[in-house]
Amino acid sequence: MIGPFRGRHHFLSNYYAEALDLYGRRYPTAEHAYQCQKARDAKEALWIEDSPTPGEAKRRGRKVAMRPDWDTVRFQIMREVLKAKFAPHSQMAVLLLETGDEMLVEVNWGDRFWGQTMNADYALVGSNYLGRLLMEIRDGLREAS
Repeated sequence: MIGPFRGRHHFLSNYYAEALDLYGRRYPTAEHAYQCQKARDAKEALWIEDSPTPGEAKRRGRKVAMRPDWDTVRFQIMREVLKAKFAPHSQMAVLLLETGDEMLVEVNWGDRFWGQTMNADYALVGSNYLGRLLMEIRDGLREAS
């Protein structure tokens, strides 16, 4: 298992400083790209995009008026963000492929949707949708090569 996404596996994190192109815009991190898609208003999306750090982009993303279909589209948007980050034949794709068949788990301190957290019994609980999407993209890259 690979997780949390720190140290030599930090590249798997949405906070990793790797610029990507999505929907005709360039974002400094996957977190910036994802959080910008929440905003209903273009000015608020730019406010998120201008965040100095991915953590600040996440905080700003919590403060904007959210698009009404967010709960429906957020999973597909994350998939598109990750596909852009780990584009075929890129150095990021090579790094993702080098994780082999390891289970990828976004271990964190509170997000049980995108990741997993440790409960009182020291067991990981949560959906780990970010890890699942990364493994899906890794499988797609492997099949394409």
